[in-house]
Amino acid sequence: MANKMGYLSCLDTVKPVRDAIEVINGKWKLPIIISVMTGNERFTDIQESIPGITPKVLAKELKDLEQHQLIKRVVVDDYPVKILYKPEPYADTLTPIIEALKGWGLNHRKKIFEKE
Repeated sequence: MANKMGYLSCLDTVKPVRDAIEVINGKWKLPIIISVMTGNERFTDIQESIPGITPKVLAKELKDLEQHQLIKRVVVDDYPVKILYKPEPYADTLTPIIEALKGWGLNHRKKIFEKE
């Protein structure tokens, strides 16, 4: 019975973590979120802030992030029409996660490279 309880409690953690990773998973999602959250609003500014990303991939990833309510696409009715991408307030919930990942990554890099 104890084994079964350990399995269930593991799933209680794994399932929501897996759900979170599904949203921010991939090579480009976090860099796009960080780019938009640091003030890049225009498509070309976002693209230029992320080396190697293609316009096609950026457009697809922005749509995905919009569906997850992390980024909002704003059409400015001007001449010419402007399309801006802004972080939704919900995106702020990722800030402590991004900061924790950054800290862990810096510590991990230091640990690995000091080992040699």
